[in-house]
Amino acid sequence: MGVLLCCPDWSAVTVHRQDHSILQPRTPGLKRSSCPSLLSSWEYSFITGPAVIPGYFSVDVNNVVLILNGREKAKIFYATQWLLYAQNLVQIQKLQHLAVVLLGNEHCNNEWINPFLKRNGGFVELLFIIYDSPWINDVDVFQWPLGVATYRNFPVVEASWSMLHDERPYLCNFLGTIYENSSRQALMNILKKDGNDKLCWVSAREHWQPQETNESLKNYQDALLQSDLTLCPVGVNTECYRIYEACSYGSIPVVEDVMTAGSCGNTSVHHNAPLQLLKSMGAPFIFIKNWKELPAVLEKEKTIILQEKIERRKMLLQWYQHFKAELKMKFTNILESSFLMKNKS
Repeated sequence: MGVLLCCPDWSAVTVHRQDHSILQPRTPGLKRSSCPSLLSSWEYSFITGPAVIPGYFSVDVNNVVLILNGREKAKIFYATQWLLYAQNLVQIQKLQHLAVVLLGNEHCNNEWINPFLKRNGGFVELLFIIYDSPWINDVDVFQWPLGVATYRNFPVVEASWSMLHDERPYLCNFLGTIYENSSRQALMNILKKDGNDKLCWVSAREHWQPQETNESLKNYQDALLQSDLTLCPVGVNTECYRIYEACSYGSIPVVEDVMTAGSCGNTSVHHNAPLQLLKSMGAPFIFIKNWKELPAVLEKEKTIILQEKIERRKMLLQWYQHFKAELKMKFTNILESSFLMKNKS
């Protein structure tokens, strides 16, 4: 049997493939590829790029996974057109099964897709959703990781001997946008107060930039490569690309473990929230609730010898590879068991 993975909005949806994790296309344009499942005889085909529009792909398979972007109104409108097109294919019985991987809204305001879900009378059988969401039940709605920012040309990183073994000149790094009255501003103040900004690679800007220049991307990659720790303050959502990008370079993420505003969950109900998926898979990160804890973290870091840091880097990189492989297996298992079970019924 075959499954078509269709990613019409390649530029923003970070759905991992084997190179970055599981399904993510690396470059723009129309891309077609296929590979057999490692777990069965199922064949997976992949199309992506701005040339992929509703009605474009020929449906020569019964099973489709739509990879959609629901972050903002314009993206939701485009995603809805795809769902309406798929709905028509289901109604005329040219399509048997449909799943969606959704780059959700950072505040988890994803109600627009509710009517399309099978549980609500729609036709979307499985939903893999990025960011913590109270909808996640591991039955028909599953959490999916944000991953790295391929839309900003973050590369596939191959671990080298020097990445693992060299002494890194910086204790930590933070390159990013500082929002007024945010925890990022508090972080900067704490770094300056204790003089740790002199030991860390820190580069702050006031306005967010959607695209990197070649120079800014190189600086960011160098900061990750040359720092033992990568500071990951919350933005609009707790989960950010920086967490996964730090993993790629063996730099331990120091994650601000607080729930952001919106509908992403309640810590009193979901005890692992935020970042439930990462925590459930044993992410070897440093989680802190307040940046006031950072000076103690950095003081401890100063006492760690190089050999311990080397082992820690190896452990992080091994965990990250395992994390990606586990998700790939989980994704294909869920699809195949769900679609096959419904075929039999």
